[in-house]
Amino acid sequence: MTILEVKNLSKIYGQGDNRVVALDNINLSVNEGDFIAIVGSSGSGKSTLLHLLGGVDYPTQGTVTINGTDIYSLSPDNLAIFRRRQVGLVYQFYNLISVLNVVDNITLPIELDAQKIPQDYLDEILHTLQLTTRKKHLPHQLSGGQQQRVSIGRALISKPAIFLADEPTGNLDSDNSKEIISLLKLSNQKYNQTIIMITHDLDIAMQANRVITLKDGKIVKDEVIRV
Repeated sequence: MTILEVKNLSKIYGQGDNRVVALDNINLSVNEGDFIAIVGSSGSGKSTLLHLLGGVDYPTQGTVTINGTDIYSLSPDNLAIFRRRQVGLVYQFYNLISVLNVVDNITLPIELDAQKIPQDYLDEILHTLQLTTRKKHLPHQLSGGQQQRVSIGRALISKPAIFLADEPTGNLDSDNSKEIISLLKLSNQKYNQTIIMITHDLDIAMQANRVITLKDGKIVKDEVIRV
């Protein structure tokens, strides 16, 4: 089942001599349960594409449809609600709330939505991410790898349609990087979570099922690694 459809997506910054084409007419289809790595050199448009897929920025032209919703047809307020419910975002820098403990950071999207916390699912996430004994710890009491696990839990708690990760291992050592990628693969396999990940590391990219290469704002290769 197609969960994400991108049509004629472009992003242009500036005008005249300062005009920069960050994305140039991208077309992309993603099925539920896909695990995709997006690679390319610096300036290829990777982060711009991820931000547009997540509704964080607005395109110059084109559409992004998630679960049947054209996200850029929504009002800003409704887009923010949709993003909170349907899009999980993980960045290189963990973006945790320093005064909230592990559980409160993970459940923040649920609290903002004024919904009941799914306790059984929260417990499962804490167990899967090996955070059960760290539930009451604040971010500064955690290692970098543990903080990134918390950010992954926060992105998963709402059971989003798509999970977007922007260089999720970029701030970690090799051991923690392997652990984070293993956790992403586990969430993909265990929860059938659709994952789109940006990485500059080809070894990490090859852990995905599909690798998309960007160059100068265009898709130049879209390769299925494994089914």
